[in-house]
Amino acid sequence: MNPLQQRILEQGVVKSAAALDASAFLTKQVDAALLNWCANAIAEQFRDANIDKVVTIEAGGIAIGTLTALALNKPLVVCKKAASILDNAELYTAEVKSFTKNTQYTLTCDKRHITAGEKVLFVDDFLAHGQALLGMKSVCEQAGAELAGLGIVIEKSFQEGRGIAEQLALPILSLARLKSLEHGIEFH
Repeated sequence: MNPLQQRILEQGVVKSAAALDASAFLTKQVDAALLNWCANAIAEQFRDANIDKVVTIEAGGIAIGTLTALALNKPLVVCKKAASILDNAELYTAEVKSFTKNTQYTLTCDKRHITAGEKVLFVDDFLAHGQALLGMKSVCEQAGAELAGLGIVIEKSFQEGRGIAEQLALPILSLARLKSLEHGIEFH
């Protein structure tokens, strides 16, 4: 059992058969040492993939994205969920449904930050239904960049996200794969 799985068992709270609260160590309070272990594991997996940039989506992915980019010595691009008056007028956009928040948002990325021919590693805190992954895939396609891999802290394997990654033939590393939350936390 890896350190992340151990922490999930100790401090993860099952909210329903579909929801795990990891706020004590991952989302609202961040255990930086644990997340650094996660980032180094992701970086090691993709070290030889010739990644040009690490990308993530605000806000949950920023911490793991930052540490992974640091471990790979590559820039981090943070895609936004809401437009800002500071945004460049030239944006890649994709519509994404958030099941956790039961909302739809427009994923945006400044066109200056991802360019044609770049190999991009998408890093995020959770993989569930795969909608953020599809949004990031769309952004990369618009840019002419290659989505070259997916690094995930916690995957809910009982939802559609992994299947989407496999359909895209995307190399994936999930550090904790949840098999079920029906009767407590079960890992693959």
